[in-house]
This record gives sequence, C-alpha cells and structure tokens, in this order.
Amino acid sequence: MIKVEKIEKFILELFQKIGCSEHDSEIVSKVLLKAELRGIPSHGLLRIIDYVSLLEKGRINIFPNIKIEQETLSTAVVNGDKALGMIAGTFAMKLAIEKAKNCGTGWVACSNSNHFGIAGYYAMMALEHDMIGITMTNASPLVAPTFSISKMLGSNPMAFAIPAGKQPPFIADFATTPIAVGKLNIMSKKGLECPHGWVQDKFGKPSSDPDILKKDGALLTLGSDYEHGSHKGFCMSSVVDIFSGVFSGANFGPFVPPSVPYIPESLEKTGLGTGHFFGAMRIDAFQETSEFKARMDKWIESFRNAEHAVDKPNVVIPGDPERENEKRILEQGVDVHSKILEDVKFLVQKFNLINTLE
Repeated sequence: MIKVEKIEKFILELFQKIGCSEHDSEIVSKVLLKAELRGIPSHGLLRIIDYVSLLEKGRINIFPNIKIEQETLSTAVVNGDKALGMIAGTFAMKLAIEKAKNCGTGWVACSNSNHFGIAGYYAMMALEHDMIGITMTNASPLVAPTFSISKMLGSNPMAFAIPAGKQPPFIADFATTPIAVGKLNIMSKKGLECPHGWVQDKFGKPSSDPDILKKDGALLTLGSDYEHGSHKGFCMSSVVDIFSGVFSGANFGPFVPPSVPYIPESLEKTGLGTGHFFGAMRIDAFQETSEFKARMDKWIESFRNAEHAVDKPNVVIPGDPERENEKRILEQGVDVHSKILEDVKFLVQKFNLINTLE
C-alpha cells in the first residue's frame, strides 16, 4: 500500500517537471488522485504514461489559452486549446456553476480538449454549491455500435451528482459500455481474462481477451448484444457523443482523437480535439433546498430499505461503494499494481525525478 500523500507528491512533481504550472499540476493531481481514492484506478496513475505520450506527440498544450468562444447568460462554448482535459474540464465546470448561480442553471460545451479523467469529479464540484452536477464526454473510438464491427464511439461516460440532506449525495458515474478501456488495461497487466459480453474480436465474435482492442477488436455497448438491449446502450453512447462532440464543435464518433497510443488517429477531422459537456442546476431554482434534500433523503432511504433477493446484498445507492473506498483508501493507502509501478519508474528515470512511490 502506498500513502495517498506520496502519490499526490509524485503527480505534482511529474507534471511540473513536464512544464505545467503549479496551479495546473495541482488540478491534474486532484482529479487523478480522486480516481484512485474512489477505487477507479483505471483513471488514476495508469493513465499518466498515456498523457506523457500524447504530450510528446504534440497533442497536449501545457500552456493553453482556454477561452469562451460563445455565450449567453446561462450557456457557453469553451475552446480548451488542447489543454490536459482536467484543466479544460475544471474551467468549464466552474463556468457552468457560475452561470447557474446567476440564472438557475448553467450549461457549457467544451471542444479542443483531451481525456479528462473521471467524469464524476466535475459533477461533484456542484455539490458544495447546493447544485446538481452533470458531466459527459466522448472518448477514443473503440466501441462498435450494435450489429457492427467498426469502432465508431468511445466508452462515453456520463456522471450525475445530486445533493441530499442527512444521507450522502447520490453520485452516478458510469461508462456507456460494460467496461472502461482503462479497466481492460488493468486486467491485461494482471494477466486476467474478461467476461464475455464486454468485447468482441475483429469479426464481431465474443472474446475474453483484455488485449483484443490491440488486435482490431472492439468494446461493446451496454447490453452487449441486441437481445440484451445493446441498442439502448448505443443510444446512450450516441447522446453523449452528440452533446460532447457535435454540440461543442469537437470531433465526434470515429473522428475523436484517441487517448491511448495503440489507436491510429483519424486523418479526417470533424472538429477540434475531444469534447465534453457540463451542466449545473441550482436546487432553489426549482424548489426550496431544504425540502429537496429531505425528499432526496426519503428517496435514498426507501431504496436502501428495499427487500433484497435471496443470496443478494441490499440495494446499492450510486456513490456508496466509491465513498466507502475513499474512506478505506485514505486510511490504508493505495494498492498500486506492480506493472503500473514499472511505468512510474520509467517516468522517474525519463524526467529525473525522485521516486516517492518506492
């Protein structure tokens, strides 16, 4: 187990060594660390080596001039200027929150960005303002639509953070695929097979190979096949892509620039970079905040008390497992896989750093 403080120090020092400002390095560190704390290592330390690769390819601008290109009182379109996705995402979500303070709701589309880590981080930013937070992003084209073998969409996650009163907030943060790409990478590093229904090979046949994406295979949408509702997963992923890519002026569908090095970038462009979409909704713009929180408490308690099936656990409220992970990991530290530590050592040598994770 590695103490959280050591991981935070490593991330801060690495990104400052790369050339990011102290302010931007702190933002990146917060987002990546939050992923580790919430038990989502696929979006934590694992991703750093990919970000470095994108930086070396000129895909990431460490001195971005993020700007608002178009806006109304409650909406805006932001150009991330090829920033690290965490920097552009934080800017855009803060803007959505400020607009919600003034107008009741705020909606911001962002183009020309990059992979931004866990979507839930940005949705959760709204909670401290008694707002509902909404986030979504398109991603590397690794997902085949129902009935296809062509990689047309990303895992395209969406997140919703809803405050409550006595109960913890409701936080739903999920991909529109059965598994995120980073989790496949972790399974590969551990030498594990993945369950059928997550991926398919280049011919569209079911596969359990976590490395199948490197062999022209594809991720499946939620539902896995038509009989189990994969067309509904396709709908969800498409909506995220349209809001994040088409609406923002970013690339969409198969034209989204990949955030992993083993996928070739499309020569055709439909916009600028990767796209995100952010929303903030002030509770008291709809009803008295205290009343809403009491109603959310009742909603959560009702579902917690739902009768569970034989040999099954109680109903899990979205956000509960991650909150429990956060409490445990803060106390015990982060269990970093040896393969990821090898990547860390490589980066330490490459940038002449002190390895704080040893």
